Amino acid sequence: MFNRVRTIWSMLVVLLASGMVAMAQEAPGDAAGGAAPAAPPAGGGGDGGFIAIIVSGGIVGILIWGMILLASFATIALIVDGAITTRRERILPVHLVAGVRASLDDGDLGGAMATCEHNPGPLSTILMTGFSNIADGYEVVQDAVAAATDLESEKILQRINYLNLCGQIAPMLGLLGTVTGMVQAFKTLGEVVGPQKDKLLSLSISTALWTTVAGLLISVPALLAFTLYKNMATRVLLECEATVLDLIKILRNAEVDDEEEEDEYE
Repeated sequence: MFNRVRTIWSMLVVLLASGMVAMAQEAPGDAAGGAAPAAPPAGGGGDGGFIAIIVSGGIVGILIWGMILLASFATIALIVDGAITTRRERILPVHLVAGVRASLDDGDLGGAMATCEHNPGPLSTILMTGFSNIADGYEVVQDAVAAATDLESEKILQRINYLNLCGQIAPMLGLLGTVTGMVQAFKTLGEVVGPQKDKLLSLSISTALWTTVAGLLISVPALLAFTLYKNMATRVLLECEATVLDLIKILRNAEVDDEEEEDEYE
Protein backbone atom coordinates (compact mmCIF):
# COMPACT_ATOMS: atom_id res chain seq x y z
CA MET A 1 0.00 0.00 0.00
CA PHE A 2 2.75 2.43 0.96
CA ASN A 3 4.73 1.70 -2.20
CA ARG A 4 1.64 2.48 -4.27
CA VAL A 5 1.08 5.76 -2.41
CA ARG A 6 4.74 6.70 -2.74
CA THR A 7 4.55 6.08 -6.49
CA ILE A 8 1.41 8.21 -6.80
CA TRP A 9 2.95 11.13 -4.95
CA SER A 10 6.22 10.86 -6.82
CA MET A 11 4.19 11.27 -10.00
CA LEU A 12 2.34 14.26 -8.50
CA VAL A 13 5.61 15.93 -7.52
CA VAL A 14 6.92 15.38 -11.05
CA LEU A 15 3.69 16.80 -12.49
CA LEU A 16 3.96 19.84 -10.21
CA ALA A 17 7.53 20.47 -11.32
CA SER A 18 6.59 19.83 -14.96
CA GLY A 19 3.74 22.30 -14.70
CA MET A 20 6.06 24.98 -13.38
CA VAL A 21 8.55 24.27 -16.19
CA ALA A 22 5.78 24.32 -18.80
CA MET A 23 4.55 27.60 -17.41
CA ALA A 24 8.06 29.02 -17.71
CA GLN A 25 8.37 27.76 -21.28
CA GLU A 26 5.02 29.11 -22.42
CA ALA A 27 5.53 32.46 -20.78
CA PRO A 28 8.11 33.69 -23.31
CA GLY A 29 5.61 33.14 -26.10
CA ASP A 30 3.10 35.37 -24.36
CA ALA A 31 5.71 37.98 -23.69
CA ALA A 32 7.03 37.85 -27.26
CA GLY A 33 3.54 38.48 -28.60
CA GLY A 34 3.57 41.87 -26.93
CA ALA A 35 7.20 42.79 -27.38
CA ALA A 36 6.33 46.18 -28.80
CA PRO A 37 7.97 49.44 -27.85
CA ALA A 38 4.76 50.51 -26.10
CA ALA A 39 4.95 47.67 -23.56
CA PRO A 40 7.18 48.93 -20.73
CA PRO A 41 5.19 47.10 -17.99
CA ALA A 42 6.45 43.74 -19.32
CA GLY A 43 9.62 44.23 -17.31
CA GLY A 44 11.82 45.77 -19.97
CA GLY A 45 10.73 43.62 -22.92
CA GLY A 46 9.24 40.25 -23.69
CA ASP A 47 12.52 38.37 -24.14
CA GLY A 48 12.95 37.81 -20.39
CA GLY A 49 10.33 35.06 -20.39
CA PHE A 50 9.28 33.86 -16.96
CA ILE A 51 11.63 36.26 -15.18
CA ALA A 52 10.01 39.13 -17.08
CA ILE A 53 6.59 37.99 -15.83
CA ILE A 54 7.85 37.95 -12.25
CA VAL A 55 9.43 41.41 -12.36
CA SER A 56 6.60 42.96 -14.39
CA GLY A 57 4.50 43.34 -11.24
CA GLY A 58 7.07 45.47 -9.48
CA ILE A 59 7.93 44.96 -5.80
CA VAL A 60 4.47 43.63 -4.94
CA GLY A 61 4.54 41.14 -7.82
CA ILE A 62 8.01 39.93 -6.88
CA LEU A 63 6.91 39.41 -3.26
CA ILE A 64 3.83 37.46 -4.37
CA TRP A 65 5.84 35.27 -6.72
CA GLY A 66 8.40 34.73 -3.97
CA MET A 67 5.67 33.48 -1.63
CA ILE A 68 4.23 31.25 -4.37
CA LEU A 69 7.63 29.69 -5.04
CA LEU A 70 8.17 29.26 -1.30
CA ALA A 71 4.79 27.52 -1.06
CA SER A 72 5.74 25.21 -3.94
CA PHE A 73 9.01 24.18 -2.27
CA ALA A 74 7.23 23.73 1.06
CA THR A 75 4.55 21.58 -0.59
CA ILE A 76 7.10 19.25 -2.17
CA ALA A 77 9.00 18.95 1.12
CA LEU A 78 5.80 18.31 3.10
CA ILE A 79 4.62 15.65 0.62
CA VAL A 80 7.89 13.79 1.12
CA ASP A 81 7.73 14.28 4.89
CA GLY A 82 4.13 13.08 4.98
CA ALA A 83 5.04 9.93 3.06
CA ILE A 84 7.68 9.19 5.71
CA THR A 85 5.57 10.20 8.72
CA THR A 86 2.51 8.14 7.78
CA ARG A 87 4.50 5.08 6.74
CA ARG A 88 2.87 1.99 8.22
CA GLU A 89 6.18 0.48 9.30
CA ARG A 90 6.98 3.67 11.22
CA ILE A 91 3.67 3.86 13.07
CA LEU A 92 2.99 0.13 13.48
CA PRO A 93 6.33 -1.73 13.33
CA VAL A 94 5.84 -5.47 12.90
CA HIS A 95 9.03 -6.35 14.78
CA LEU A 96 7.89 -4.32 17.80
CA VAL A 97 4.55 -6.12 17.94
CA ALA A 98 6.28 -9.48 17.63
CA GLY A 99 8.81 -8.65 20.35
CA VAL A 100 6.19 -7.40 22.80
CA ARG A 101 3.93 -10.36 22.11
CA ALA A 102 6.77 -12.81 22.74
CA SER A 103 7.61 -11.12 26.06
CA LEU A 104 4.00 -11.07 27.19
CA ASP A 105 3.51 -14.72 26.23
CA ASP A 106 6.38 -15.48 28.62
CA GLY A 107 4.81 -13.30 31.30
CA ASP A 108 7.71 -10.84 31.11
CA LEU A 109 6.12 -7.40 31.39
CA GLY A 110 9.50 -5.79 32.06
CA GLY A 111 10.87 -7.27 28.86
CA ALA A 112 7.89 -5.93 26.91
CA MET A 113 8.45 -2.44 28.34
CA ALA A 114 12.17 -2.66 27.54
CA THR A 115 11.31 -3.57 23.94
CA CYS A 116 9.10 -0.46 23.72
CA GLU A 117 11.86 1.74 25.14
CA HIS A 118 14.32 0.46 22.53
CA ASN A 119 11.85 1.12 19.70
CA PRO A 120 10.43 4.63 20.27
CA GLY A 121 7.44 5.66 18.22
CA PRO A 122 3.66 6.07 18.33
CA LEU A 123 2.97 2.39 19.02
CA SER A 124 5.58 2.24 21.80
CA THR A 125 4.04 5.29 23.47
CA ILE A 126 0.56 3.78 23.34
CA LEU A 127 1.84 0.45 24.67
CA MET A 128 3.70 2.09 27.54
CA THR A 129 0.54 4.00 28.46
CA GLY A 130 -1.40 0.74 28.58
CA PHE A 131 1.27 -1.06 30.60
CA SER A 132 1.45 1.74 33.15
CA ASN A 133 -2.27 1.34 33.88
CA ILE A 134 -2.35 -2.47 34.11
CA ALA A 135 -2.86 -2.43 37.88
CA ASP A 136 -6.00 -0.29 37.55
CA GLY A 137 -7.97 -2.83 35.51
CA TYR A 138 -8.76 -3.49 31.88
CA GLU A 139 -11.40 -0.75 31.55
CA VAL A 140 -8.93 1.87 32.76
CA VAL A 141 -6.37 0.51 30.30
CA GLN A 142 -8.88 0.85 27.45
CA ASP A 143 -9.54 4.49 28.30
CA ALA A 144 -5.83 5.24 28.67
CA VAL A 145 -4.99 3.56 25.35
CA ALA A 146 -7.77 5.48 23.57
CA ALA A 147 -6.49 8.78 25.01
CA ALA A 148 -2.89 7.96 24.04
CA THR A 149 -4.00 7.05 20.51
CA ASP A 150 -5.80 10.40 20.16
CA LEU A 151 -2.69 12.21 21.36
CA GLU A 152 -0.43 10.42 18.88
CA SER A 153 -2.96 11.10 16.13
CA GLU A 154 -2.85 14.82 16.92
CA LYS A 155 0.95 14.81 16.82
CA ILE A 156 0.98 13.26 13.35
CA LEU A 157 -1.89 15.38 12.02
CA GLN A 158 -0.21 18.58 13.19
CA ARG A 159 2.58 17.94 10.69
CA ILE A 160 0.21 16.86 7.94
CA ASN A 161 -1.97 19.95 8.45
CA TYR A 162 0.78 22.13 6.99
CA LEU A 163 -0.06 20.55 3.63
CA ASN A 164 -3.63 21.76 4.08
CA LEU A 165 -2.26 25.24 4.82
CA CYS A 166 -0.20 25.23 1.61
CA GLY A 167 -3.22 23.98 -0.33
CA GLN A 168 -5.40 26.77 1.03
CA ILE A 169 -2.96 29.66 0.80
CA ALA A 170 -1.44 28.94 -2.64
CA PRO A 171 -4.58 29.77 -4.69
CA MET A 172 -5.14 32.84 -2.50
CA LEU A 173 -1.64 34.04 -3.35
CA GLY A 174 -2.36 33.32 -7.01
CA LEU A 175 -5.59 35.29 -6.86
CA LEU A 176 -3.81 38.17 -5.13
CA GLY A 177 -1.21 38.19 -7.89
CA THR A 178 -3.92 38.17 -10.56
CA VAL A 179 -5.83 41.04 -8.93
CA THR A 180 -2.74 43.21 -8.57
CA GLY A 181 -1.76 42.33 -12.15
CA MET A 182 -5.20 43.34 -13.43
CA VAL A 183 -4.97 46.64 -11.58
CA GLN A 184 -1.61 47.29 -13.20
CA ALA A 185 -2.98 46.21 -16.60
CA PHE A 186 -5.88 48.68 -16.55
CA LYS A 187 -3.63 51.39 -15.21
CA THR A 188 -1.29 50.86 -18.15
CA LEU A 189 -4.24 50.71 -20.53
CA GLY A 190 -5.28 54.18 -19.49
CA GLU A 191 -1.81 55.51 -20.19
CA VAL A 192 -1.34 53.92 -23.66
CA VAL A 193 -2.92 55.13 -26.89
CA GLY A 194 -2.84 53.76 -30.40
CA PRO A 195 -3.24 50.34 -32.00
CA GLN A 196 -1.07 48.65 -29.37
CA LYS A 197 -3.71 49.14 -26.67
CA ASP A 198 -5.66 45.89 -27.28
CA LYS A 199 -2.52 43.80 -27.63
CA LEU A 200 -1.04 45.29 -24.48
CA LEU A 201 -4.26 44.61 -22.52
CA SER A 202 -4.31 40.96 -23.62
CA LEU A 203 -0.64 40.55 -22.75
CA SER A 204 -1.07 42.15 -19.33
CA ILE A 205 -4.11 40.00 -18.46
CA SER A 206 -2.29 36.84 -19.59
CA THR A 207 0.69 37.76 -17.45
CA ALA A 208 -1.54 38.42 -14.43
CA LEU A 209 -3.31 35.05 -14.75
CA TRP A 210 -0.04 33.10 -14.48
CA THR A 211 -0.06 33.54 -10.70
CA THR A 212 -3.45 31.82 -10.47
CA VAL A 213 -2.16 28.96 -12.61
CA ALA A 214 0.87 28.57 -10.33
CA GLY A 215 -1.30 28.69 -7.21
CA LEU A 216 -3.60 25.95 -8.49
CA LEU A 217 -0.64 23.77 -9.53
CA ILE A 218 0.47 23.90 -5.90
CA SER A 219 -2.95 23.63 -4.28
CA VAL A 220 -4.27 20.50 -6.02
CA PRO A 221 -1.41 18.13 -5.07
CA ALA A 222 -1.19 19.62 -1.57
CA LEU A 223 -4.88 19.05 -0.78
CA LEU A 224 -4.84 15.57 -2.31
CA ALA A 225 -1.78 14.64 -0.26
CA PHE A 226 -3.31 16.07 2.91
CA THR A 227 -6.50 14.04 2.52
CA LEU A 228 -4.68 10.82 1.68
CA TYR A 229 -2.12 11.11 4.47
CA LYS A 230 -4.76 12.03 7.02
CA ASN A 231 -6.84 8.97 6.17
CA MET A 232 -3.79 6.71 6.16
CA ALA A 233 -2.61 7.95 9.56
CA THR A 234 -6.07 7.61 11.09
CA ARG A 235 -6.49 4.06 9.81
CA VAL A 236 -3.07 2.89 10.99
CA LEU A 237 -3.49 4.50 14.43
CA LEU A 238 -6.82 2.73 14.87
CA GLU A 239 -5.00 -0.50 14.06
CA CYS A 240 -2.43 0.47 16.69
CA GLU A 241 -5.13 0.88 19.31
CA ALA A 242 -6.67 -2.50 18.44
CA THR A 243 -3.21 -4.14 18.49
CA VAL A 244 -2.39 -2.70 21.92
CA LEU A 245 -5.68 -3.88 23.40
CA ASP A 246 -5.11 -7.30 21.88
CA LEU A 247 -1.66 -7.47 23.49
CA ILE A 248 -3.01 -6.29 26.85
CA LYS A 249 -5.52 -9.14 26.73
CA ILE A 250 -2.60 -11.55 27.04
CA LEU A 251 -1.85 -10.15 30.49
CA ARG A 252 -5.51 -10.07 31.36
CA ASN A 253 -5.93 -13.74 30.43
CA ALA A 254 -2.81 -14.58 32.41
CA GLU A 255 -4.26 -12.87 35.47
CA VAL A 256 -7.52 -14.78 35.07
CA ASP A 257 -5.62 -18.08 34.84
CA ASP A 258 -3.66 -17.24 38.00
CA GLU A 259 -6.85 -16.45 39.89
CA GLU A 260 -8.41 -19.76 38.79
CA GLU A 261 -5.34 -21.68 39.96
CA GLU A 262 -5.46 -19.93 43.33
CA ASP A 263 -9.14 -20.84 43.71
CA GLU A 264 -8.32 -24.48 42.96
CA TYR A 265 -5.63 -24.56 45.66
CA GLU A 266 -8.01 -23.04 48.15
